Amino acid sequence: MVETRIGTMGWSYDHWVGNFYPEGTNPGDYLSEYAKRFNSVEIDSTFYRIPYEETVEKWRRQTPNDFKFAAKFPRAITHGRKLGDDPGKLGAFIERVSSLGSKLGPLLLQFPPNFDVEKRDALRTFLENLPEGHLYAVEFRHRSWLNEKVYEMLRENNIALTLTGHPDMLMEHKVTSGFTYIRWQGERGKVRGDTGRVERDMSGEIGDWATRIRGFQKESIDVYGYFGKFYSGHPPSDARKLLESLS
Repeated sequence: MVETRIGTMGWSYDHWVGNFYPEGTNPGDYLSEYAKRFNSVEIDSTFYRIPYEETVEKWRRQTPNDFKFAAKFPRAITHGRKLGDDPGKLGAFIERVSSLGSKLGPLLLQFPPNFDVEKRDALRTFLENLPEGHLYAVEFRHRSWLNEKVYEMLRENNIALTLTGHPDMLMEHKVTSGFTYIRWQGERGKVRGDTGRVERDMSGEIGDWATRIRGFQKESIDVYGYFGKFYSGHPPSDARKLLESLS
């Protein structure tokens, strides 16, 4: 059965209280409230540090059995001077998030803007040695990666190319794995993202994405997609609008 999982990048936002979370919701209950409305979320905090064991266990307890977490690799791995130069950190990260069990979805490698295609051989080696049994996606922020040789490398390793609306990148719609990973990031400066409301009407673009996603579904491609705060200003509204368009 094809899976379509739509959500937001993170959930710990106080300014969502009253416009997404019920008034008076305790921050410790944000995730359980979130999981009543969406079936997946992208964990942003793992980009900054490997979570404590008790934190991951709490995430697992607060969500229903069919919920999925996507998690970003720590920047110590993706932004280091040499890709994967700390294998112990890689192993620790994979082991920690794997305790989510069946609730663990894709693991996202988000590379910095200065990571260009000249590092393709290093990336190939890194991808070939990733632990098996997980879904992986890569997000590039340098346009030199957008070429057929790179797409073929990703296909060979069953790695999804992240489809992103980052302003520094061209929008590609290549599918390089059995699933696709979409990040609607928007542009800093066009919205604040902390007002608790939609600041920019993105309805038309969301409708276009619904059409693309239906195409993925027809091709039996699983979809994981997450909205950021700089897209319309209110990620929960964007996720709901997309799901309504797909229903």
